[in-house]
Amino acid sequence: MEPPEGAKIELEEAEEIILRWDSTASEEGRDKMIFQGDRLEVDRYLLAVDQIQRSISSVSISDDQSKVNSAIQIAMARLEDEFRNILLIHTSPIETDSLSDPSSSTHSSSAASGGGGGADFEDDGDDDKDDDELLRRGDSSNSVSYRSTSSIREIDLIPSDAVIDLRSIADRMISAGYLRECIQVYGSVRKSAVDSSFRRLGIEKLSIGDIQRLEWEQLEAKIRRWIRAAKVCIRIVFASEKKLCEQIFEGIGTAIDDACFMETVKGPAIQLFNFAEAISISRRSPEKLFKILDLHDALMDLIPDIDVVFESKSSESIRIQAAEILSRLAEAARGILSEFENAVLREPSRVAVPGGTIHPLTRYVMNYISLISDYKQTLNELIVSKPSTGSRYSGDPTTPDMEFAELEGKTPLALHLIWIIVILQFNLDGKSKHYKDASLVHLFMMNNVHYIVQKVKGSPELREMIGDDYLKKLTGKFRLSATNYQRATWVRVLYCLRDEGLHVSGSFSSGVSKSALRERFKTFNAMFEEVHRTQATWLVPDSQLREELRISISEKLIPAYRSFLGRFRNHIESGKHPENYIKYSVEDLENAVLDFFEGYPVSQHLRRRSQ
Repeated sequence: MEPPEGAKIELEEAEEIILRWDSTASEEGRDKMIFQGDRLEVDRYLLAVDQIQRSISSVSISDDQSKVNSAIQIAMARLEDEFRNILLIHTSPIETDSLSDPSSSTHSSSAASGGGGGADFEDDGDDDKDDDELLRRGDSSNSVSYRSTSSIREIDLIPSDAVIDLRSIADRMISAGYLRECIQVYGSVRKSAVDSSFRRLGIEKLSIGDIQRLEWEQLEAKIRRWIRAAKVCIRIVFASEKKLCEQIFEGIGTAIDDACFMETVKGPAIQLFNFAEAISISRRSPEKLFKILDLHDALMDLIPDIDVVFESKSSESIRIQAAEILSRLAEAARGILSEFENAVLREPSRVAVPGGTIHPLTRYVMNYISLISDYKQTLNELIVSKPSTGSRYSGDPTTPDMEFAELEGKTPLALHLIWIIVILQFNLDGKSKHYKDASLVHLFMMNNVHYIVQKVKGSPELREMIGDDYLKKLTGKFRLSATNYQRATWVRVLYCLRDEGLHVSGSFSSGVSKSALRERFKTFNAMFEEVHRTQATWLVPDSQLREELRISISEKLIPAYRSFLGRFRNHIESGKHPENYIKYSVEDLENAVLDFFEGYPVSQHLRRRSQ
């Protein structure tokens, strides 16, 4: 608080007051702090300092000049101690609050008092649990007020009466030429407060090398924590520190407030951004894409606030670092997507999956691009070029073709996703060749392309980007595979139920060769039993597709078998041991079809009707 206007004090009295509070020579000066005592004494001391400063230029006698200079030095040392003490006693740990996140559309207008436990920004598996946390003052004796600027929420870190005292001290120290000492004291105390906030937010002091040596699982948790903490650091901690510097130093001297602000936060800001920088230049791999995009989106969202908080010329390096990290994160995302495409194309596994089921690669790739579609807004901004597919007419057997003319109007991201599906099918086609059974080749492709179709249909974002035209093309491919499977399996079986080759011309008998008929039944039984034994171990994991396939088989098999029995049953039953040839009823076959595609072995013998 400034002394009352018009109050005056003589030079001798001023020197006496200064010396009385000299901590090197006075017991009272050692044991007490002026600004924690009587306000009248505070006013008297500030008046004494003002009088001494005014006397510097007017004192002519060398002894008096020496006394004045000595008094100024003692006064400045005292004010430096008082400045530090006021800062320390009003610097409290900043704690979490249940108020809304500063970036949300609504903000609480009420002040929050202190108290409560420390912040818990440890990763607990719930990504959003702490996203809306704010920091608050831990000093319950002082109310918290805010000055909102966009998503920035500035907290009054020190009570207004203490700010006035700090400003009155800073004004006198700076005018006496003690600017450097003032900045150093301020920066050391407030930087310690910022460091305390960092610890509560879980921001560790790690070098870029330390971060890059961590396992990715550890980094994932740290990225989630960093995103939450960075919002609070930029929008609350740094913004509030800047406001406090302005309250204390603005107008006292040229850019002093900014110098004190940078003295306080430059180190912590570099520490904060070093983490994101380490991620942006780390080794690329597909599993990192989504956390890198999360980092990119978080930093992109913070850039306007960074530009506001670090708007001065002296803090330009912070703005540049943030912008460069954002650019590198974007480049890393583009590079990972390209490398993922190459990995899908070249995925080398050669062991056929049992039963022709969905290949792990198919599940992985489709789940991956479904997640990619969740980031379509970001990736549509980052990706501006088509996928590099090589020459359409290169004739390279290791690379599929993709006709872009059919996909005119698609975004670059949509083209990349379609290209991934194209190369996935190309890779799967190569893997299908490892099956020795032609029927299983088609069943494998049917399962996998059907899975691709279902994943596209199940994601509105992915379906919108892929488009219904290409989805119809995919659907046609899986239906063609289903048709090819049925042809490869059942044409030979149904061929046994034809009439050709059974009739004998010119015979006095019924016109049917019983030996040929018996052989035909034996062949059918053997072929069906083999198909049943084998294909019961094959797997169609989608229950609806499995049922549709069984129905389609039954619609072809059952009527043909029923008709064949109707025409030729009497010829067999009139002979010896008919049960050796007509082994199965229509109902037996209907039940047998229900065993198909369950993925486990069945009895060597079909379930037969009661004899």
